[in-house]
Amino acid sequence: MGLLGVARAALTSGGWLGVHVRRAGSYTGRRVCVPLPGASHPAGSRVRTYSQRTGGSAAGQFRCYNLLHRTLLKIRGRDTSSFLQGIITNDVDLFQEAEHTALYSHMLNVQGRTLYDIMLYRLKEEEEEAGWGVLLECDSAVKDSILKHLKVYKIRRKVNISPCPELAVWALLPQQKTPAQEGAKPDISSPEKALILEADPRTDTMGWRLVLDSQVDPLDIIASCQQGDIEDYHKHRYAIGLPEGVKDLPPGVALPLESNLVFMQGISFSKGCYIGQELTARTHHTGVIRKRLMPVRSSAPVEHLEDGASLHTESGKPAGKHRAGVGEFGLSLIRIAHANEVLTVKSSDDSTVTLQASLPHWWPKDLK
Repeated sequence: MGLLGVARAALTSGGWLGVHVRRAGSYTGRRVCVPLPGASHPAGSRVRTYSQRTGGSAAGQFRCYNLLHRTLLKIRGRDTSSFLQGIITNDVDLFQEAEHTALYSHMLNVQGRTLYDIMLYRLKEEEEEAGWGVLLECDSAVKDSILKHLKVYKIRRKVNISPCPELAVWALLPQQKTPAQEGAKPDISSPEKALILEADPRTDTMGWRLVLDSQVDPLDIIASCQQGDIEDYHKHRYAIGLPEGVKDLPPGVALPLESNLVFMQGISFSKGCYIGQELTARTHHTGVIRKRLMPVRSSAPVEHLEDGASLHTESGKPAGKHRAGVGEFGLSLIRIAHANEVLTVKSSDDSTVTLQASLPHWWPKDLK
């Protein structure tokens, strides 16, 4: 079945797909329900969607990328859990389980649109003298906006929020793409220097997240590691269709389910109320998602395309909007009905560029 047929069957009626919540080395048994129209799965059936990580150490080859476009905030205090639970899409209570130490999530506005994409890392016990705490990773460009957003909803809760300019975020991607290499944990010679080393909670394909003091060079503590060019990191993200930051997820514009938040393990449909929940839950339960953020490959460098440029089919029908990209790889919000077609967009010099969308391999198998 082609992409269009699958997309229509999977995204426009009322079946359900059980998707496991994953972490390095194990499956937790928790799952979220993804509405798959026309699906024939038995109620409550569980589908293994992602590659299971080995969790063991291996002296493999890794590329280290210094993510200067990402920054960290520290949130701690006895009310940390209840505070975050009311303003993010994922379930903070998962941190009560020992195997959960990293979560991906979005913060929404009251209309249910994405404001910020974040990652949360549970702090180790010895770092929690002032109470239970997390490190929050976010786009550096909106750090001040997130701080303001958090303080608006803090009210009288016992929570301290502070920037962490002394810390640096790194991404570790395996150079070899074999399942064994993707699942191998980086071998660190000085573990005490790694404040955080966690499997990327979004997908196995994104490797590992590492938080260090900004003065520490990961090449000094990780065996067989080479520093990579940040442009290659972004090309990798775009090639596999993974959004990150405000360019890919414009604040107040992007919708979380169209942005594939379910596939990135970033939302709970069983937790209590949070800001923006109403529209998100209603869309989820109707099972109708007509557009998806998808990876596209272009006939010309996407840097020449304006963010938000309109996409059309070759017959001239509206097909979506371009978001962002690097080189020939990018992300576009595409109408599912036209996802199988060659699309066109006007570049900044008024030339016509063709785009071809694809289904990421890390999405649920039932969409392929």
